[in-house]
Amino acid sequence: MDDEHHLMEERDNEENNELKEPTTFKSLGLNDVLCEACEKLGWKAPTKIQAEALPVAFQNRDIIGLAETGSGKTGAFGLPILQALLALPQRLFALVLTPTRELAYQISEQFEALGSSIGVKCAVIVGGMDMMSQSIALAKKPHIVIATPGRLVDHLENTKGFSLRSIRYLVMDEADRILNMDFEVDLDKILKILPPSSTRSTYLYSATMTKKVAKLQRASLRDPVKVEVSEKYSTVEKLQQSYLFIPAKYKDVYLVSILNDMSGKSIIVFASTCTTT
Repeated sequence: MDDEHHLMEERDNEENNELKEPTTFKSLGLNDVLCEACEKLGWKAPTKIQAEALPVAFQNRDIIGLAETGSGKTGAFGLPILQALLALPQRLFALVLTPTRELAYQISEQFEALGSSIGVKCAVIVGGMDMMSQSIALAKKPHIVIATPGRLVDHLENTKGFSLRSIRYLVMDEADRILNMDFEVDLDKILKILPPSSTRSTYLYSATMTKKVAKLQRASLRDPVKVEVSEKYSTVEKLQQSYLFIPAKYKDVYLVSILNDMSGKSIIVFASTCTTT
């Protein structure tokens, strides 16, 4: 009996030791080429959302990720797509839908940085840019298309020879914002044109789970796994916040002082009224 008890204790200790081992990209199942790419970008260890999402993605499961901007979610959906692309090289492999052009360019930069050693080509398809040059970029058949829904529908309807029938991965990033900006009709059109959900992997990322997002999930995902790291009203861990309590009459002086301290950085000042602004 004592021996058995002793064995159980040893096993418990082993389990505890296993738990203490730090999570690495390699231990999550990422291949060496992409582990090196992460290292070059200075990504030393996976963020919470990456640690949760990568193992699920490597099992070819659909994912609903609840995470805010800055939590490392581009890596959470980008790395599995690049790993799958390495295993099965194909043009027009993945489509990433996003609400704003700024976000589209940011995502494209990350994909190209992570995939630089394997020659990944991206096309950014957003409004406010020249349709013709976008059509030429699409004709070259990039591996990954990153688009805002409205402009993508324009191309699907008007650009000859452009089709998304071969897409193996669909990502809807910041889905709550896509739907708030009333891209619902465009999304429906896109989902009808894409291959069925049974032949592709779909990742839906959103900061909040609204009724509209839940409806979108039912329409486009099959048996998804939910990975969640965001709490309601929480801010990103890396964000530095400070608070100054200032008498109203000295507010402007303090503001000028802070702006001087921060000169050279981009700054947003929120004000309550037009006059104050």
